[in-house]
Amino acid sequence: MERNGLCWCGSGKKYKKCHRLIEDKIAYHEMKGEIVPTRDMLKTIPQIEGIRKSAELNTAILDHVEAHIHAGMSTEEINTLVHDFTVSHGGIPAPLGYEGFPKSVCTSINNEVCHGIPDESIILQEGDIINVDVSTILDGYFSDASRMFTIGKISERAEKLVRVTKECVELGLAQAKPWNHLGDIADAINSHAQANGYSVVEEIGGHGVGLEFHEEPWVSYVAPKGTEMLLVPGMIFTIEPMINEGSPDFFVDEDNGWTVYTEDDGLSAQVEYMVLITEDGCEVLTK
Repeated sequence: MERNGLCWCGSGKKYKKCHRLIEDKIAYHEMKGEIVPTRDMLKTIPQIEGIRKSAELNTAILDHVEAHIHAGMSTEEINTLVHDFTVSHGGIPAPLGYEGFPKSVCTSINNEVCHGIPDESIILQEGDIINVDVSTILDGYFSDASRMFTIGKISERAEKLVRVTKECVELGLAQAKPWNHLGDIADAINSHAQANGYSVVEEIGGHGVGLEFHEEPWVSYVAPKGTEMLLVPGMIFTIEPMINEGSPDFFVDEDNGWTVYTEDDGLSAQVEYMVLITEDGCEVLTK
């Protein structure tokens, strides 16, 4: 860009006083052989404002589920809660119709790793753990997050898995800062999971998000420290490791083509945050 022209990010500053400094630093890391983001992976200020509003609605939807989820309800009732709340607040459930997905939310119980499909015949029972994964479109902007919910009194093994999964995400979050790498997040997550006797699903990861449901980069949670893409201010992506009680291996339901199960029938848990890399750390947009 012209040095004295207005920066492409919408800050109102001259390029030389704004993103030229960041892009020079990106170029330095690229010369060192590191993987770096392209400019279109960095969100502009107007885009970030729109994504924040979508994220606020996404969080409100999860809060709505948290206020109503209980033993004896069906996962289809959760789907109705999510769909109706989203639409009544001007949003669109992003999963509905995405590559043929038939519902407005994913509900994954116990040994289901992800992409569980709500059904009126699936009833929440005392002792269940369930991941509710909500994704929202508002004014064309996308947001994404999931929470683990525990139904009544759960077993000690289930409680530990859910607790450690949340700890893994928080430890990964601490590494989500500019000029670190996605591998730093992965190493923090994988190390803590393994230290507690758990495994991290390798083939399913996080993703960029904001202008589309799934964008670059793909986010691994088993990559070594110091590897994968450089983290740069303006990047938005999810931190959403899937932590298995036993083996990281899984299979996909042949009948519905979506629901992912643990190969060994062990429990699985997932927590998903959506984060924005800032100049001095990161901002959690929704969780």
